[in-house]
Amino acid sequence: MDKHPINDLMGTVMEKLRDIADVSTVIGGSISTPDGITIIPVSRVSMGFASGGSDFTGKHQKEGQASPFGGGSGASVKIDPIAFVVIKEGVVRVMTIEPPAANTIDRIIDSAPELVDKVMAIIDKKKAEKAAKEAEAASE
Repeated sequence: MDKHPINDLMGTVMEKLRDIADVSTVIGGSISTPDGITIIPVSRVSMGFASGGSDFTGKHQKEGQASPFGGGSGASVKIDPIAFVVIKEGVVRVMTIEPPAANTIDRIIDSAPELVDKVMAIIDKKKAEKAAKEAEAASE
Protein backbone atom coordinates (compact mmCIF):
# COMPACT_ATOMS: atom_id res chain seq x y z
CA MET A 1 0.00 0.00 0.00
CA ASP A 2 1.35 3.42 -0.93
CA LYS A 3 1.88 6.04 1.71
CA HIS A 4 -1.16 8.28 1.89
CA PRO A 5 -0.79 12.10 2.09
CA ILE A 6 -2.77 12.19 5.35
CA ASN A 7 0.15 10.40 7.03
CA ASP A 8 2.47 13.29 6.19
CA LEU A 9 -0.11 15.81 7.36
CA MET A 10 -0.58 14.14 10.75
CA GLY A 11 3.13 13.43 11.16
CA THR A 12 4.03 17.08 10.66
CA VAL A 13 1.46 18.27 13.21
CA MET A 14 2.57 15.72 15.81
CA GLU A 15 6.24 16.59 15.29
CA LYS A 16 5.57 20.31 15.81
CA LEU A 17 3.51 19.60 18.95
CA ARG A 18 6.33 17.44 20.31
CA ASP A 19 8.78 20.31 19.74
CA ILE A 20 6.54 22.77 21.58
CA ALA A 21 5.64 20.61 24.58
CA ASP A 22 8.96 19.31 25.83
CA VAL A 23 9.84 18.92 29.50
CA SER A 24 11.23 22.45 29.77
CA THR A 25 7.78 23.78 28.91
CA VAL A 26 6.22 22.04 31.93
CA ILE A 27 9.12 22.49 34.37
CA GLY A 28 10.84 25.75 33.46
CA GLY A 29 14.46 26.66 33.93
CA SER A 30 15.54 27.66 37.42
CA ILE A 31 15.94 31.31 38.34
CA SER A 32 18.43 32.19 41.09
CA THR A 33 18.22 35.42 43.04
CA PRO A 34 21.21 37.22 44.61
CA ASP A 35 20.01 36.31 48.12
CA GLY A 36 20.20 32.56 47.39
CA ILE A 37 16.59 31.78 46.54
CA THR A 38 15.94 29.47 43.58
CA ILE A 39 12.61 29.65 41.78
CA ILE A 40 11.41 27.04 39.28
CA PRO A 41 8.21 27.73 37.31
CA VAL A 42 5.71 24.89 36.76
CA SER A 43 3.09 25.00 33.99
CA ARG A 44 0.21 22.88 32.75
CA VAL A 45 0.29 22.13 29.03
CA SER A 46 -2.90 21.21 27.16
CA MET A 47 -2.85 20.23 23.51
CA GLY A 48 -5.27 19.28 20.83
CA PHE A 49 -5.02 18.61 17.15
CA ALA A 50 -7.18 17.61 14.25
CA SER A 51 -6.33 16.40 10.82
CA GLY A 52 -8.48 15.31 7.94
CA GLY A 53 -8.68 14.95 4.23
CA SER A 54 -10.36 13.31 1.34
CA ASP A 55 -9.55 11.68 -1.95
CA PHE A 56 -11.78 12.87 -4.72
CA THR A 57 -12.28 12.15 -8.37
CA GLY A 58 -11.57 14.88 -10.88
CA LYS A 59 -13.53 15.44 -14.11
CA HIS A 60 -10.57 14.82 -16.32
CA GLN A 61 -8.99 12.03 -14.27
CA LYS A 62 -7.67 9.18 -16.37
CA GLU A 63 -8.28 5.60 -15.38
CA GLY A 64 -5.53 4.20 -13.16
CA GLN A 65 -4.35 7.68 -12.20
CA ALA A 66 -4.15 8.41 -8.46
CA SER A 67 -7.05 10.42 -7.08
CA PRO A 68 -6.31 13.98 -6.05
CA PHE A 69 -6.16 14.57 -2.31
CA GLY A 70 -7.28 17.58 -0.32
CA GLY A 71 -6.66 17.92 3.37
CA GLY A 72 -5.74 20.08 6.28
CA SER A 73 -4.68 20.01 9.88
CA GLY A 74 -4.61 22.27 12.86
CA ALA A 75 -3.34 22.28 16.40
CA SER A 76 -3.71 24.21 19.61
CA VAL A 77 -1.42 24.45 22.62
CA LYS A 78 -2.41 26.11 25.87
CA ILE A 79 0.20 26.77 28.55
CA ASP A 80 -1.04 27.79 32.01
CA PRO A 81 1.41 28.70 34.78
CA ILE A 82 0.21 26.85 37.88
CA ALA A 83 2.96 27.04 40.51
CA PHE A 84 6.49 27.92 41.48
CA VAL A 85 8.90 25.66 43.34
CA VAL A 86 10.80 27.92 45.75
CA ILE A 87 14.03 26.69 47.35
CA LYS A 88 15.42 28.81 50.19
CA GLU A 89 18.08 27.66 52.64
CA GLY A 90 17.41 24.00 51.81
CA VAL A 91 13.65 24.29 52.37
CA VAL A 92 11.50 23.47 49.34
CA ARG A 93 8.03 24.97 49.02
CA VAL A 94 5.46 24.79 46.25
CA MET A 95 3.60 28.05 45.81
CA THR A 96 0.52 27.60 43.68
CA ILE A 97 -0.92 30.46 41.68
CA GLU A 98 -4.23 28.81 40.98
CA PRO A 99 -7.41 29.80 42.79
CA PRO A 100 -7.72 28.37 46.30
CA ALA A 101 -8.94 24.81 46.67
CA ALA A 102 -12.67 24.46 46.14
CA ASN A 103 -13.33 21.44 48.34
CA THR A 104 -12.00 19.71 51.43
CA ILE A 105 -9.96 17.07 49.59
CA ASP A 106 -8.21 19.71 47.48
CA ARG A 107 -7.39 21.69 50.65
CA ILE A 108 -5.94 18.57 52.31
CA ILE A 109 -3.79 17.82 49.27
CA ASP A 110 -2.62 21.45 49.11
CA SER A 111 -1.64 21.48 52.79
CA ALA A 112 0.07 18.04 52.79
CA PRO A 113 3.64 19.33 52.22
CA GLU A 114 3.36 21.80 55.13
CA LEU A 115 1.85 19.11 57.34
CA VAL A 116 4.72 16.73 56.54
CA ASP A 117 7.25 19.48 57.37
CA LYS A 118 5.57 20.12 60.73
CA VAL A 119 5.42 16.42 61.62
CA MET A 120 9.09 15.98 60.68
CA ALA A 121 10.04 18.99 62.85
CA ILE A 122 8.19 17.45 65.82
CA ILE A 123 9.89 14.08 65.27
CA ASP A 124 13.31 15.74 65.00
CA LYS A 125 12.65 17.70 68.20
CA LYS A 126 11.59 14.53 70.06
CA LYS A 127 14.72 12.71 68.83
CA ALA A 128 16.93 15.59 69.98
CA GLU A 129 15.25 15.65 73.42
CA LYS A 130 15.65 11.88 73.77
CA ALA A 131 19.31 12.06 72.75
CA ALA A 132 19.91 14.87 75.26
CA LYS A 133 18.28 12.83 78.05
CA GLU A 134 20.34 9.75 77.15
CA ALA A 135 23.54 11.80 77.07
CA GLU A 136 22.65 13.33 80.46
CA ALA A 137 21.90 9.88 81.93
CA ALA A 138 25.16 8.48 80.55
CA SER A 139 27.20 11.29 82.07
CA GLU A 140 25.77 10.68 85.59
